[in-house]
Amino acid sequence: MKHFLLSLSAIFIFTMYSAAQNEFYTTTGGEMIFSFATIDNDGNDGGNIIRWSPVFNFQFYGNYDINDNFGLMFGGTIRNVGFIYDVPDEVNTKKKFRNYNFGIPVGIKIGKMDRFFFFGGYEIEFPFNYKEKTFIDEKKEKFNVWFSKRVPSHYHTVYAGVQFPYGISLKFKYYLSEFFNQNFTESDGYQPYKGLKANVFYFSISTSLFRGHEIYVKEYKEVYY
Repeated sequence: MKHFLLSLSAIFIFTMYSAAQNEFYTTTGGEMIFSFATIDNDGNDGGNIIRWSPVFNFQFYGNYDINDNFGLMFGGTIRNVGFIYDVPDEVNTKKKFRNYNFGIPVGIKIGKMDRFFFFGGYEIEFPFNYKEKTFIDEKKEKFNVWFSKRVPSHYHTVYAGVQFPYGISLKFKYYLSEFFNQNFTESDGYQPYKGLKANVFYFSISTSLFRGHEIYVKEYKEVYY
């Protein structure tokens, strides 16, 4: 972790130093997430249902374009991510798990920086609010916890995507870290997530993440107005 933070700091300093000689700009955007999970519950996969989370997902990026075809990106995110699970050994029982995470992404962009390009990279995420819902025969129980020990202190993730003109992008992301802390123990000694291995992955649609949208609007006004 220490080496990663030092590397991240070095990338940030290098980027800010280079901004005076190259093109640096910031962008913001939202993210509509469709998430799943690979689940192994002591050898039983169980049922995995798509989870849609349009809110609240916020992304802020610093973009450093080295040239017209290659760039760097880094930033900060707040993300609502989790999964829905049909419990295999319990009749009519479904669970929903989710975290609000703060993330620090770093990545690269390859393509036409103001038109169409591919991007990918690494992001570390720190969960700060955990929620769990249980549905049994249409009856619901829920709770949420700030900085819960039910989940790890951080997640390692990788992502890749494509940026289209007019600010629309598609992304795939995979969580290398397991969603739960399997060693979490309640006050009565019960370990609710023991043997439940789940790795989240998702597809998302984002808008106005990068500068391309603004460029196209400007060009449209110059041509038609």
